[in-house]
Amino acid sequence: MTAIRDDDRRRGDRGQVAVEFLGMVPLILLTLALLWQVVLVGYTYTLAGNAADEAARAEAVGDDCSEAALRHLDGAWKSGARPTCSSGGGVSTAVVTIRVPVLFPGAGGLFTVEAKAAAVDEKGIRP
Repeated sequence: MTAIRDDDRRRGDRGQVAVEFLGMVPLILLTLALLWQVVLVGYTYTLAGNAADEAARAEAVGDDCSEAALRHLDGAWKSGARPTCSSGGGVSTAVVTIRVPVLFPGAGGLFTVEAKAAAVDEKGIRP
């Protein structure tokens, strides 16, 4: 029987960490991409809600609601936004629909986000 030396054992594991790391890189990158997409979804909901609030306020005082909604959106989100406004029963309402981008703004869309807002109609209250 031949004795196995410590040097021979150590050489057998050489490069193992590098191989394991290379195997994990795709999983790490996929996880980061999914987390970034979740951030974009949340940011799109926030933008849509803010734009709907501003559009409802503008409609309530008689200003252009579509312009108010688009003024509060950034470039890529602005291009696909569809604001609609209405008044009735003393309430002005606004609905803003925006597409959620895929991985970075301006790259297609996964699904649409719709935000609704309302404000008391102040058109007849002006002094």
